[in-house]
Amino acid sequence: MDSELQRKDGSILVDLAAAIAKEEINSFRFDFAGNGESEGEFQCGNYQKEAEDLRSVVSYLSEQKYDIIALVGHSKGGNAVLLYASMYPDVPAIVNISGRFALEHGMEGRLGKNFIQRIRKDGYIDVRNRKGEFEYRVTEESLRDRLSTDTLLSSRSISKNCRVLTVHGSKDETVPARDALMFAANIPNHELHIVAGANHWYTGHEQELTSLVLDFIRPRPRAPPSLHPKL
Repeated sequence: MDSELQRKDGSILVDLAAAIAKEEINSFRFDFAGNGESEGEFQCGNYQKEAEDLRSVVSYLSEQKYDIIALVGHSKGGNAVLLYASMYPDVPAIVNISGRFALEHGMEGRLGKNFIQRIRKDGYIDVRNRKGEFEYRVTEESLRDRLSTDTLLSSRSISKNCRVLTVHGSKDETVPARDALMFAANIPNHELHIVAGANHWYTGHEQELTSLVLDFIRPRPRAPPSLHPKL
């Protein structure tokens, strides 16, 4: 299925959480509205709302005296953590796994040809899987939200003090790897890793993905203050 639903119990995030725990670092996973176990309906847009949901989570954990060292998101979740960083400069590291830069792309394959005209006529389009089973509904409002989200502006708005890692599979058929290059070209403090042969779910490349993310988010020792000889 060509979908960007993000679930906290997806194998990628579960494997990452387990690896992070071995490093004695706490992790917190949650489902956005309409995803996984959370209530509500999935929206193909809703980016601003998801960034605000992240804000609520970060604020709560900070109040509980946790030191937030990184936000990690996969697929649409990657867009959410990047948008958060463009709005709130309080998390020092962001990991974008297979996020989509060109949000106007990928819609025809999911919604069919002439989707703009059809959604304007009916107000929504129901997305079904290959078996014809209902998956989720795309409303005109949610589509408008998606297409009005300015990824270029938000990428350039991320503080240079925020370290950003983008990981993308070279064989990703859901979000093309060229989107990762656009993030790299526009985010001020950015590292890019293209995982050769990996698909959108990193099948067979889970360990490489985990290693890249862990190496990036591990707390780094602070450099000692420079000593200047007395004159």
